[in-house]
Amino acid sequence: MKSQKVLQNELRELTKLTRQGRQNWEVIVSTTEYNDSQEKPTVNEEGVTWEVDECYVSYHTTYKGEEFLLISYEMLHKSENQQRSTNLIFLPPLGIRYFDIHTLLPYSIEADQILAYEVHQLWETILSEKKKGSSMISLDVSPRQLTIE
Repeated sequence: MKSQKVLQNELRELTKLTRQGRQNWEVIVSTTEYNDSQEKPTVNEEGVTWEVDECYVSYHTTYKGEEFLLISYEMLHKSENQQRSTNLIFLPPLGIRYFDIHTLLPYSIEADQILAYEVHQLWETILSEKKKGSSMISLDVSPRQLTIE
């Protein structure tokens, strides 16, 4: 498994290459964010009701001659006045592209704020390049259902 430092450096380089239009991406997103509010689960904690959303993003490319696959997961809790999130990062084998937390958990990588920031920078860069019409980026976004176990 890669260390945080190695992954951070790779993500910085991939972000730079993407900005330069030199990196192909296949990005798949599955999110509950745009689902009807009435369909979303809620959690009550200490008198506060939180609406729960989740978002998986699969980043796939070839980097330095090898396939690169990273999956990020974000669970968002929103109340009237607050928002908080939990972020996880996975480096699964290429054959595992399931958006299922239990399947991905063995492939999680410890993610500090710097690593989470680098993943977010890559996401922002990919979106920016896609908005510019880049043919180097394939982006597929789909809704998902969320049930809290």
